[in-house]
Amino acid sequence: MSKSATVDPIPLPKSWPQYIKAGVIHAISLAHFGLTFSRGWAADSPLARVRLSDKLDVSDTDNALLREEMRIKDNRMEKIDPRKRPHYSPTDRMAILEVRAACGWNTAETARRFLLEPDTISSWMDRLNDQDDSLLKTSEPVNKFPDFVRYVVQRLKALCPRMGKERIAQILTRAGLVLSTTTAGRILKEEPVPPMPEFPAAQKPQSNRLVTSKYPHHVWNIDLTVVPTDGSWVPWDPFCFPQIWRFFWWVAVIMDHFSRVVVGFSVFFKEPSTEEMQHMLALAIENVGKTPRHLISDQGPQFTAPLFMTWCADQLRDIHQRFGAVGQYGSIAVLERFMRSLKQECTRQIRVPRNPDDIRRTLSLYITCYNEFRPHQGLGGRVPMDLCLGVDTRADPMQTRGDDGITLELLVSFLEGQPYLPVVELEAAA
Repeated sequence: MSKSATVDPIPLPKSWPQYIKAGVIHAISLAHFGLTFSRGWAADSPLARVRLSDKLDVSDTDNALLREEMRIKDNRMEKIDPRKRPHYSPTDRMAILEVRAACGWNTAETARRFLLEPDTISSWMDRLNDQDDSLLKTSEPVNKFPDFVRYVVQRLKALCPRMGKERIAQILTRAGLVLSTTTAGRILKEEPVPPMPEFPAAQKPQSNRLVTSKYPHHVWNIDLTVVPTDGSWVPWDPFCFPQIWRFFWWVAVIMDHFSRVVVGFSVFFKEPSTEEMQHMLALAIENVGKTPRHLISDQGPQFTAPLFMTWCADQLRDIHQRFGAVGQYGSIAVLERFMRSLKQECTRQIRVPRNPDDIRRTLSLYITCYNEFRPHQGLGGRVPMDLCLGVDTRADPMQTRGDDGITLELLVSFLEGQPYLPVVELEAAA
């Protein structure tokens, strides 16, 4: 036959248009599910080539998603008349020129990426050396404090953006610069946020069950949490991935209630058993060299099992167990607050490793920073390890007002080079 045969189109179900949008979302979610499983296998492969291929695939995926995100935002902005678009602030204009210099873009490329005209970029470049900073400037002015105080607060916020005004004031006080929270907030131009209670007053434990921690290692808290490796939501029942390895890590933490020091942690592939929690607690006691008088936990099956309770009540240990109410947030509020900090400041800032050694190393670094360098609001700005050891390393206050004020130098380093683990020091400049 000289003519190609005609193929009739495959008929679609009559109700197909009703489900096509949901079908697209489900198909993408299924692909994400499959990729997560495959990447978990590749990340744990004994072959270095397979592990490197997995890292390259993850990087390519992240770059593609970032480009798609920027495309969507740019499309929305392009629909607005150029004369009605919001103007860049002077600090944003300076940041655009810094990005241009770092990337080596020409004027046309810079204008295209930031939805501007090339003449606009050229005019900014011509104004770099002007003394008038109404168009371009590097920092916001503040009121009466000396320039070095303003610089210290602003640089600390820029280098550690997750720090709030209270944390900045406390960490500078510990370093030797007395600064109130309201002053730090005024410099940062932030609205004051009222403190949120950890749990409602009506849900506080009854007085006959209250255990007061009087000294280090008097009362320990123990709890479990899950850390997702690559998201935990899909649009169908049961709405999340199985809480097992490749999708989640199970993390157990033991904390001293008095000093807030994390005395031990373990990582598990699935929900740990009673024997595993018993072994973890024994290791923590051996490492610390002390046995707690009380152990507070929720009523999970690991802690209410007869084997675990008998082990705690053994004559050699004599650990008194206490339990929080079932399903009640705040029963072990100190440790629950640490879990939230761990996720906000560590695991949600990085791509969570799927290799057991890597996740243990990551959590160990964060716990070291938490114990030894991170001021705790509940401890009056002291770090947990100082309170545990009974020492006070906070420096004497430095003079911050008047003509005789000294010049300070802010030193910010990062533990093991991790940008989410800041170590801040304040020294008098030579």
